[in-house]
Amino acid sequence: MKKVMNWVMAATLICGAINAYDVSACTNIIVGRKASTDGSVFLSYCADASGWFDPLFYSPAKTHQPGEMHKIYDWDCYIYHGEIPEVYQTWNVVGNTNEWQLTIGESSCFGRDEMVDETGIIDYGSLIYITLQRCKTAREAIKTMVSLVEQYGYYSYGETFSICDPNEAWMLYMNGCGQDRITSPERTVWVALRVPDNAVAAHANYCRLTKFLDGRYTRITLDELDTKYPADGEDVPQLMVCSNNVVNYARKMGWYEGTDADFSYNDVYDSKSFLYLRCCEGRVWSIYNRFANDMDQYLPYASGADFDAEPMPLWIVPKQKVGLKDLRAAMRDHYEDTPFANTGINGGWFDTPYSILPIDYEEGGDEYFTERTISTMESAWCFISQMRSWMPRETGCLWFGNDEGNMVAYTPLYNCLTRAPKCFSGEGASETEFSMDNAYWVCNWVSNMIYPRYSMMFPSLQAVRDSLDNSYEQLQPSIEEQALALDADSRVKLLSDYSCQKSDEMIERWRKLAFHLIVKYNDMVVRGTNADGSFIVNEFGRAADIQYPSISDTFIRTHVQVAGDRYRIPESDAEPTRIAPVKRPLRRFGYGTYNPSGVQANPRVKGVYISNGKKQVVK
Repeated sequence: MKKVMNWVMAATLICGAINAYDVSACTNIIVGRKASTDGSVFLSYCADASGWFDPLFYSPAKTHQPGEMHKIYDWDCYIYHGEIPEVYQTWNVVGNTNEWQLTIGESSCFGRDEMVDETGIIDYGSLIYITLQRCKTAREAIKTMVSLVEQYGYYSYGETFSICDPNEAWMLYMNGCGQDRITSPERTVWVALRVPDNAVAAHANYCRLTKFLDGRYTRITLDELDTKYPADGEDVPQLMVCSNNVVNYARKMGWYEGTDADFSYNDVYDSKSFLYLRCCEGRVWSIYNRFANDMDQYLPYASGADFDAEPMPLWIVPKQKVGLKDLRAAMRDHYEDTPFANTGINGGWFDTPYSILPIDYEEGGDEYFTERTISTMESAWCFISQMRSWMPRETGCLWFGNDEGNMVAYTPLYNCLTRAPKCFSGEGASETEFSMDNAYWVCNWVSNMIYPRYSMMFPSLQAVRDSLDNSYEQLQPSIEEQALALDADSRVKLLSDYSCQKSDEMIERWRKLAFHLIVKYNDMVVRGTNADGSFIVNEFGRAADIQYPSISDTFIRTHVQVAGDRYRIPESDAEPTRIAPVKRPLRRFGYGTYNPSGVQANPRVKGVYISNGKKQVVK
């Protein structure tokens, strides 16, 4: 093990700057095999960090020679931390899943600053990908993760990891023990909980674990993970395994004096604030509210209004089985139809459901905040991993998008990929170099056109997105039926080629969407289209249906209330222009008729127009 010690503080400062927007990070949803529509274990995840260019992780299966080392670069900021010995065999890894369908996600919980071990060399992201390269099952992953950080040190703040395989799902809560090896010879504290098979669990940048030693869980040891309660058993209890020092470390640090049974992990190792509840637990509430009844009872807690209100459970049993479509919808959530919805002046002229950064700000000595939604423009990428115990291991599917969930189609990437699809690979692109062949840049190009004019432009993206989503889902049974009829090597080739083909088709369709949006919505007008998406033109080849967008009624009312009489048109005997259409010159199009319905009707151009709510036909 080697260490460049004088880089440690620099790395801490740089990575800290990247992660300064604390409550941005990530959202995870876990669905147990008995809670899903088809018996799959699902894990959905979004990697949220503004402006972060992070290509799809791909590492082929390899064998390694004795003495070969694995270099560790910080996942967030690419600072070199050190190196550890390779194991003999590493597995094929595609994004956050591997060839055994093992999938790992996370959300940063931060916690106490003094618990960060700046002498450690394994950050949370590196821990995920090293584990995926080395492990087959969730239980093996837990053992590997806690062993690695204990041996080499855990460089990051607190984390909640989602660790899933085709049979079961776990959540692993982890914090470092600082740099003082005299006070704490151990380097981490951690707790792992098995999610019940019939449950849905979620976490979003707040450590949700409270008491765990009061008898509510069945405690086992790390060694018993391999021997007790088979992962695919029918009546597996709510299992818990934890580090031996998990309570005593807090006592040594003077943070806790009570009994083991009364020890609450998040009360001691994390912190509770209005923003953590509203912006983190609020997301979890929205997920649980989607899948369960009676969630309004937890609004005082999730809203941050009452710190002492009853907290939400770690998981819920859904009111109905959860499938791929449900998870796509959940990852596209903006608190619609809830008390947290982005309404009023926050939605702007075009009713955007997104909030802008920063999430909190000051004005006149007071502090304010904006809502933090699950679907957020900060996302670098997102996935829904589908793990199936009854299918060959090569058929694990990572439904992947290289932007935030609302603005992408989830493209199927099978876990047996022998190469990264070009558009997701980062080839020919970087954080400062745009490429028309790179999904991150093309998808962000499209979404960033739409954000400022959401209600006007989003329906165009939604139609393309949903068409692709539906086609991928409809094709899944047939391509997998073909794969099942083949031997293992041929199956890998078929599914790998299929994944790359669909990735190529996705980015080509997204490029066409980008070009379409530029033409259709240029200069704040809307050019009309035919049913097939082509533009309506007249006999001279000019656009024949030019419309002006309508403005959000909610924003207009709020704007008038705030502005008062500043923009009010003085009363006069003349007929108000907002009621009577007026003639005005239009460059390129001659004279047209402007009307308050938002449509520019041109008498010289054939077409159908809406004026004052009535259809007008110009022949």
